[in-house]
Amino acid sequence: MEKKNTALLIVDVQKSEFWQERPLYKSDELLNNIQFLISKAYMVNAPVFFTKHNGKEGTLNQKGSPGWGFHPSITPSTDDIIIEKDHPDSFQQTDLQQQLVTRKINRIIITGIQSEICVDTTCRRAFSHGYEVILVEDGHSTYDSDILKAHQIINHHNNIHDNWFASVKKTKEIKF
Repeated sequence: MEKKNTALLIVDVQKSEFWQERPLYKSDELLNNIQFLISKAYMVNAPVFFTKHNGKEGTLNQKGSPGWGFHPSITPSTDDIIIEKDHPDSFQQTDLQQQLVTRKINRIIITGIQSEICVDTTCRRAFSHGYEVILVEDGHSTYDSDILKAHQIINHHNNIHDNWFASVKKTKEIKF
Protein backbone atom coordinates (compact mmCIF):
# COMPACT_ATOMS: atom_id res chain seq x y z
CA MET A 1 0.00 0.00 0.00
CA GLU A 2 1.35 3.42 -1.00
CA LYS A 3 2.30 5.71 1.87
CA LYS A 4 0.10 8.79 2.08
CA ASN A 5 2.17 11.95 2.16
CA THR A 6 -0.30 14.63 3.10
CA ALA A 7 -0.18 18.40 2.85
CA LEU A 8 -2.61 21.01 4.15
CA LEU A 9 -3.54 23.68 1.60
CA ILE A 10 -5.14 26.86 2.96
CA VAL A 11 -6.67 28.89 0.15
CA ASP A 12 -6.79 32.71 0.33
CA VAL A 13 -7.57 33.33 4.00
CA GLN A 14 -6.59 36.97 3.68
CA LYS A 15 -7.73 39.99 5.66
CA SER A 16 -9.70 41.39 2.72
CA GLU A 17 -12.06 38.40 2.81
CA PHE A 18 -13.27 39.56 6.22
CA TRP A 19 -13.77 43.17 5.10
CA GLN A 20 -16.37 42.56 2.39
CA GLU A 21 -19.76 44.28 2.38
CA ARG A 22 -21.46 40.91 2.87
CA PRO A 23 -20.18 38.95 5.88
CA LEU A 24 -18.21 35.76 5.38
CA TYR A 25 -20.42 32.87 6.49
CA LYS A 26 -19.42 31.45 9.90
CA SER A 27 -16.07 33.23 9.77
CA ASP A 28 -15.14 32.52 13.41
CA GLU A 29 -15.86 28.81 13.01
CA LEU A 30 -13.85 28.77 9.78
CA LEU A 31 -10.81 30.37 11.46
CA ASN A 32 -11.05 28.03 14.46
CA ASN A 33 -11.23 24.98 12.18
CA ILE A 34 -8.25 26.13 10.13
CA GLN A 35 -6.24 26.80 13.30
CA PHE A 36 -7.08 23.29 14.49
CA LEU A 37 -5.96 21.77 11.17
CA ILE A 38 -2.72 23.75 11.19
CA SER A 39 -1.92 22.50 14.69
CA LYS A 40 -2.64 18.89 13.63
CA ALA A 41 -0.41 19.29 10.57
CA TYR A 42 2.42 20.73 12.68
CA MET A 43 2.15 17.83 15.17
CA VAL A 44 3.00 15.33 12.42
CA ASN A 45 5.33 17.62 10.43
CA ALA A 46 2.98 17.70 7.44
CA PRO A 47 3.74 20.58 5.09
CA VAL A 48 1.35 23.53 5.24
CA PHE A 49 0.74 25.58 2.10
CA PHE A 50 -0.95 28.98 2.03
CA THR A 51 -2.18 30.57 -1.15
CA LYS A 52 -2.42 34.32 -1.37
CA HIS A 53 -4.53 35.85 -4.12
CA ASN A 54 -3.06 38.90 -5.82
CA GLY A 55 -6.16 41.02 -6.41
CA LYS A 56 -6.54 43.45 -9.25
CA GLU A 57 -5.48 47.07 -8.85
CA GLY A 58 -7.90 48.95 -6.61
CA THR A 59 -9.34 45.86 -4.91
CA LEU A 60 -9.15 45.09 -1.19
CA ASN A 61 -6.66 42.28 -1.80
CA GLN A 62 -4.42 44.13 -4.25
CA LYS A 63 -0.85 42.90 -3.81
CA GLY A 64 0.88 44.90 -1.09
CA SER A 65 -2.33 46.43 0.31
CA PRO A 66 -3.36 45.93 3.97
CA GLY A 67 -6.09 43.49 2.90
CA TRP A 68 -3.63 41.35 0.95
CA GLY A 69 -2.07 39.98 4.15
CA PHE A 70 -3.15 36.76 5.81
CA HIS A 71 -5.75 36.89 8.56
CA PRO A 72 -3.75 37.42 11.78
CA SER A 73 -5.15 34.30 13.45
CA ILE A 74 -3.51 32.00 10.88
CA THR A 75 -0.18 33.64 10.18
CA PRO A 76 2.15 31.20 8.40
CA SER A 77 5.27 29.95 10.17
CA THR A 78 8.70 30.31 8.58
CA ASP A 79 8.52 26.64 7.47
CA ASP A 80 5.18 27.03 5.68
CA ILE A 81 5.06 27.46 1.91
CA ILE A 82 3.36 30.57 0.52
CA ILE A 83 2.07 30.48 -3.04
CA GLU A 84 1.05 33.78 -4.63
CA LYS A 85 -1.53 33.43 -7.36
CA ASP A 86 -3.35 35.59 -9.88
CA HIS A 87 -6.14 33.13 -10.75
CA PRO A 88 -8.79 31.11 -8.88
CA ASP A 89 -6.82 27.92 -9.67
CA SER A 90 -3.97 27.60 -7.16
CA PHE A 91 -2.00 25.58 -9.73
CA GLN A 92 -2.34 28.01 -12.65
CA GLN A 93 0.92 29.87 -13.29
CA THR A 94 2.30 29.03 -9.82
CA ASP A 95 4.89 26.58 -8.56
CA LEU A 96 2.39 24.67 -6.39
CA GLN A 97 2.62 21.49 -8.48
CA GLN A 98 6.44 21.50 -8.32
CA GLN A 99 6.38 22.18 -4.55
CA LEU A 100 4.05 19.20 -4.03
CA VAL A 101 6.10 16.91 -6.26
CA THR A 102 9.32 17.90 -4.50
CA ARG A 103 7.78 16.85 -1.17
CA LYS A 104 6.29 13.66 -2.65
CA ILE A 105 2.78 14.75 -1.68
CA ASN A 106 -0.06 12.52 -2.91
CA ARG A 107 -2.91 13.66 -0.62
CA ILE A 108 -4.04 17.27 -0.21
CA ILE A 109 -6.40 18.55 2.48
CA ILE A 110 -8.05 21.72 1.18
CA THR A 111 -9.60 24.50 3.24
CA GLY A 112 -10.15 28.23 2.73
CA ILE A 113 -12.10 30.90 0.92
CA GLN A 114 -14.15 31.18 -1.43
CA SER A 115 -16.09 27.93 -1.72
CA GLU A 116 -17.44 28.36 -5.23
CA ILE A 117 -14.41 30.05 -6.74
CA CYS A 118 -10.85 29.38 -5.58
CA VAL A 119 -11.61 26.39 -3.32
CA ASP A 120 -13.75 24.70 -5.98
CA THR A 121 -11.28 25.32 -8.80
CA THR A 122 -8.31 24.17 -6.76
CA CYS A 123 -10.08 20.96 -5.68
CA ARG A 124 -10.94 20.08 -9.26
CA ARG A 125 -7.43 20.83 -10.51
CA ALA A 126 -5.79 18.82 -7.72
CA PHE A 127 -8.06 15.89 -8.62
CA SER A 128 -7.09 16.28 -12.30
CA HIS A 129 -3.42 16.14 -11.29
CA GLY A 130 -4.08 12.78 -9.64
CA TYR A 131 -3.98 13.82 -5.99
CA GLU A 132 -6.22 12.29 -3.38
CA VAL A 133 -8.22 15.35 -2.37
CA ILE A 134 -9.92 15.89 0.96
CA LEU A 135 -12.19 18.92 1.13
CA VAL A 136 -12.85 20.07 4.67
CA GLU A 137 -16.65 20.20 4.88
CA ASP A 138 -16.69 22.87 7.60
CA GLY A 139 -13.38 24.38 6.54
CA HIS A 140 -14.34 26.56 3.58
CA SER A 141 -16.67 29.50 3.32
CA THR A 142 -18.22 32.15 1.13
CA TYR A 143 -20.78 34.95 1.10
CA ASP A 144 -24.48 35.12 0.32
CA SER A 145 -25.00 35.80 -3.38
CA ASP A 146 -27.96 37.46 -5.06
CA ILE A 147 -29.25 33.97 -5.88
CA LEU A 148 -28.21 31.65 -3.03
CA LYS A 149 -27.38 31.89 0.66
CA ALA A 150 -23.81 31.06 1.65
CA HIS A 151 -24.78 27.82 3.39
CA GLN A 152 -26.53 26.66 0.18
CA ILE A 153 -23.42 27.38 -1.89
CA ILE A 154 -21.22 25.53 0.61
CA ASN A 155 -23.56 22.53 0.84
CA HIS A 156 -23.83 22.36 -2.96
CA HIS A 157 -20.06 22.32 -3.40
CA ASN A 158 -19.57 19.77 -0.63
CA ASN A 159 -22.10 17.53 -2.38
CA ILE A 160 -20.57 17.93 -5.85
CA HIS A 161 -17.03 17.34 -4.61
CA ASP A 162 -17.98 14.36 -2.46
CA ASN A 163 -19.55 12.66 -5.48
CA TRP A 164 -16.80 13.47 -7.98
CA PHE A 165 -13.56 15.17 -6.97
CA ALA A 166 -12.81 14.69 -3.27
CA SER A 167 -13.61 13.04 -0.01
CA VAL A 168 -15.50 15.55 2.10
CA LYS A 169 -14.81 15.34 5.83
CA LYS A 170 -15.49 17.49 8.86
CA THR A 171 -12.52 19.12 10.58
CA LYS A 172 -12.60 16.70 13.52
CA GLU A 173 -12.50 13.70 11.14
CA ILE A 174 -9.33 14.82 9.32
CA LYS A 175 -6.29 12.60 9.77
CA PHE A 176 -2.87 13.44 8.43
